[in-house]
Amino acid sequence: MAKNEKSREVNQPVWFDGKSINEALFCDDFLSRRKIIYTNGAFFTPDGRVTNDLPLRSEIFDELRCCAVSNIPRKISNIVELMKLAALVEDFPPETDRIHLANGTLFLDGAFTEGKPEIVRCRLPVAYNPNALTPTRWLAFLDGLLYPEDIPTLQEFIGYCLIPSNKGQRMMVIKGSGGEGKSQIGAVLSALFGSNMKDGSIGKISENRFARADLEHILLCVDDDMRMEALRQTNYVKSIVTAQGKMDLERKGKQSYQGWMCARLLAFSNGDLQALFDRSDGFYRRQLVLTTKEKPADRVDDPDLAEKMKAEIEGIFLWAFAGLQRLVANNFKFTESQRTRENREAVKRDNNNVFDFLESEGYIRLKADASISSKDCYGIYQMWCEENSLTALKRRSFSDALVTACGKYNLEHCNTITNSAGRRVWGFMGIEAVARPHINEFTDASQCTYVPEDWRD
Repeated sequence: MAKNEKSREVNQPVWFDGKSINEALFCDDFLSRRKIIYTNGAFFTPDGRVTNDLPLRSEIFDELRCCAVSNIPRKISNIVELMKLAALVEDFPPETDRIHLANGTLFLDGAFTEGKPEIVRCRLPVAYNPNALTPTRWLAFLDGLLYPEDIPTLQEFIGYCLIPSNKGQRMMVIKGSGGEGKSQIGAVLSALFGSNMKDGSIGKISENRFARADLEHILLCVDDDMRMEALRQTNYVKSIVTAQGKMDLERKGKQSYQGWMCARLLAFSNGDLQALFDRSDGFYRRQLVLTTKEKPADRVDDPDLAEKMKAEIEGIFLWAFAGLQRLVANNFKFTESQRTRENREAVKRDNNNVFDFLESEGYIRLKADASISSKDCYGIYQMWCEENSLTALKRRSFSDALVTACGKYNLEHCNTITNSAGRRVWGFMGIEAVARPHINEFTDASQCTYVPEDWRD
């Protein structure tokens, strides 16, 4: 009997004295046999970020089940919390020159090393197979969905999302009238990115200051059905698209902190991404806007198409990687067809009718030696909007948009304009008034609060 007890004592782990568990010693022993670190609010292993700690807790339980102690669940929770301190490292920057895959690491120059010897921030669930077959179903699907000259843009953008970098400074919107099958792209990307992709809402990102923190560690955020309401503010969205390093993140009830942000935004929509107040060129030039082909009336949809395309995921990865290499070689400048550029300009004009006003006839004339006060110009603009059944911008928004357009239309915003009363006011050099708005031309007199003095009868 004494011999058996002595044998059990010899076989006992160092962190168990026969009565209680030394949680600190358990952590040291566990970490000596596992590759795991804790940083930026998450555990990381050679398989990437631990998105669910249940397997980790289960592994700890398997080692503790031999110990006849009470409150095992509480001890496991204590060990996990203690492990965050024992495995803590100060920082873990993203690696932008390589892609960690299920069977190894692929570098941007095409070199590949097998195995998982190191701890990584993210690992894609797809294996690298240089001999993978061409993804014929995927390519046929894209050929039916997009115009041929726009497919390279999508290829580069998906490749761009493979690495944790925002050097491209772009988000993508794919829009159509509905039923074209564009959402199938998201289904395929979920197989390519796994837990490194998140379904989200651009509207929520723009409105909720906590939403950005949900995208920490994520490579791609997909908005499968972008809502049509114009964004009330765009600074959160723009900051994600252009982030090149750490940014301030905030979680509910916690102190804000600096975290790595490399999430790219992809939205599928039946309309354009518009801003309610932001008329700046910066908001629109960050968008890659692709339009789908119309759905053929006689097309028969395959309900299993997404699953069939997922079966080609190794070939789809090679296709996307080729797009990434092309993008990197072009210094992260995306291939854009004339249609894509026109789409972006159209979105910009739809949200800012000042451009159409400046190019209208019969209301104003662009003339180098002419001038007009801001107040007179806004009165003519209101008349133009009324006669064209358009919604006029507020005075301040109109003025800001006109100032932004000065460079394009060779205008000058200055305070040396003399109005009809002989007073010096703000206005624009390079614009001459042609039309004469009268208050009775408006259905609502409150919409025309000003009639130039020199135009009154």
